[in-house]
Amino acid sequence: MDEPGTDEQRVRRRGGRSWAQGGPDAWKPFWAASSRDRLPWRSTLVLTVIVLGGTAFAQHGQLGQRVPLDAFGRSLLLLGQAFLLLRLRHPVLVAWATAASTLVYVGAGFPYGPVFLTVAVGCFAAIVAGHRHAAWSAIGMLWAGHVVIAHWLYPWLPPSGDHPASWSQELAVAAWVLAVLAASELARVRREQWARERAERKAAEKRRSDEERMRIARELHDVLAHSISVINVQAGVGLALLDADPEQARTALTTIKAASKEALGEVRQVLDTLRAPGEAPRAPAPGLDRLSELVEQARSAGLTVDTVTEGVPVPLPPGVDLAAFRIIQEALTNVVRHSESRTARVVLGYPPRRLVLRIDDAGPATGADAGGSGNGLVGMRERTAALGGTIEAGPRPGGGFRVEAVIPLSGEPGTGPAGAPKESL
Repeated sequence: MDEPGTDEQRVRRRGGRSWAQGGPDAWKPFWAASSRDRLPWRSTLVLTVIVLGGTAFAQHGQLGQRVPLDAFGRSLLLLGQAFLLLRLRHPVLVAWATAASTLVYVGAGFPYGPVFLTVAVGCFAAIVAGHRHAAWSAIGMLWAGHVVIAHWLYPWLPPSGDHPASWSQELAVAAWVLAVLAASELARVRREQWARERAERKAAEKRRSDEERMRIARELHDVLAHSISVINVQAGVGLALLDADPEQARTALTTIKAASKEALGEVRQVLDTLRAPGEAPRAPAPGLDRLSELVEQARSAGLTVDTVTEGVPVPLPPGVDLAAFRIIQEALTNVVRHSESRTARVVLGYPPRRLVLRIDDAGPATGADAGGSGNGLVGMRERTAALGGTIEAGPRPGGGFRVEAVIPLSGEPGTGPAGAPKESL
């Protein structure tokens, strides 16, 4: 019963690739069987018909010059084809066996013809499989044996009354040998090139997959860490004031509701990119235009944030705008989690071709485990490095903690504004 679906669908169900999809298996000569076949019997059967039929036709033009094809001659031809059935499993053995059987055939005086195609296919398979020296040796042995037979042993070998072959004929045979070797080497080089291209495509796909996974992980971490920190603080306030100041507790619960709603919206946006990769997001990615919302959220968590702009603001590329927002968001989240200070200062600097972000808090650290994963600083470094910038995070002079990031606004990723390599700290 025929398999349902189009040819393309049937090929995909079987795990293969169609001709239209290209690749090393898209087109093959009739003698190059697929490596998935147990034995290349189809191509060998076609080759057997060609060799037997072509030899039978060729002997009519060599009557009186060569021995007529008999049962022994046909057995030698069939023996060579039987060896070709093993060319994918044992290419070295097949190269030598086909060369030897062809040499016996020639020495027995049978007609010239497509018999040499048998050894050509055997040596071709060996070279493509990477056994170059074995194939070269086998075909060299055949040529040398033919020279010895045609110029020295012919008086003692059939047919009787034979004459030595002309050296021009030997040059023609040598040219044929070189053509077979050249075609085989070309096929081998092309096959290795296809293998490298496949490996490079797989590596590139894996790299893109890893980068996308890391990007989504950073987005989810930044969104959830900030929102849950606000929710945690406000939940503590609500519990403390539930009986003493119900109105203030209500305000805390309202803040929790707003923060959780925003977090769910941003998480949904990230997950939408997973469900429909390549499509435009339904909502724009956050940027510095939402810095006031970030400051308000921090204020609802009990943190007073002062923002300062140094220089003339310039339009930012989308990637830089998102990274700047996330870096500030993560830095303020860390202040809420890890610092006893209830104030923070955010400085946005716009020197030529750069964006400078500096987030300071007066400290000191709480000294308690705030439940962080430790991925926040790693994510900030990855974001900055991906844009060719640098970042420093650590204690500042006079106490407290400082996060300072410098992101170039021009140049290729991984380089500074002037093209000089940068290292993330």
